Amino acid sequence: MDINPPIVVGVDGSDHARIATRWAAETAARRTAPLQLVCASPPPPPFGVATALPQDFYEDRLEVGKKLLTEATELAKDAVGEHPLEVRREFHTAPPARVLLTWSESAHMIVLGSRGLGQLAGGFLGSVSASVAAHADCPVVALRGPAPTTGPVVVGVDGSPLSEFAIDHAFEEASLRGAPLVAAHAWNDLSLRQAFGFHKDLEWPDIKAEEAAVLAESLAGRRERYPDVEVTEAVDPDRPVQMLKHLTTDAQLVVVGSRGRGGFRGMLLGSTSRSLLHVAECPVMVVRPRG
Repeated sequence: MDINPPIVVGVDGSDHARIATRWAAETAARRTAPLQLVCASPPPPPFGVATALPQDFYEDRLEVGKKLLTEATELAKDAVGEHPLEVRREFHTAPPARVLLTWSESAHMIVLGSRGLGQLAGGFLGSVSASVAAHADCPVVALRGPAPTTGPVVVGVDGSPLSEFAIDHAFEEASLRGAPLVAAHAWNDLSLRQAFGFHKDLEWPDIKAEEAAVLAESLAGRRERYPDVEVTEAVDPDRPVQMLKHLTTDAQLVVVGSRGRGGFRGMLLGSTSRSLLHVAECPVMVVRPRG
């Protein structure tokens, strides 16, 4: 593994992939890490034992891939301006998800547009983003549109072990970006209307105090390690995805664990992280432990 692992970004010629490339380049420059551009096009399905595709089919794919990688390199350099940036690139005739998951074993993070399909059929589609986010050995960042450069970093906290990894990454990102951090904790799987309608006898202030204690305990020690990061704690008796979606309106990044304390065993991507990939107004970082 590199001493300074690369930031890997999927390239397929789509507008979403271009947005992801700019964001990945800026992140790599901020970390003085190399930027690894990866372009992958899956081989066509077999048409029969006796059927063989002409050689120029693969040569054409390779030429398109080289062109896209050259364009992405220029885009990355433009994104960072005068900042030094080492750009590496490679093309594969293989399923994109498989290529990216292999890279996740040595990358610092993988960056993808949440929807793709540019000039290479079978490019970095939304299904690829979800699959990579669920299985990668490193954090995965998905972008649905242009990324804000101001606003806080938001982290979803639920007291689960995976949430601890998310908190660590969120503090690090906030420190690197010179941004404040909003630590958000919501604990209800029902809507607010359902919750108050079904639980009228519950003492909500007491419950909120208990949940605030869960949040404070989860943040313990991080404030001391990152004294430069201003932290705001937000506690709400709402569905986590609704609370986080609201907070992403003004955020530059939201960080979540791949699966929370309510996730079913064996579920690699929980409902909150999966939903945020579709609805968040800012880039979403999904964090899983390595291995």
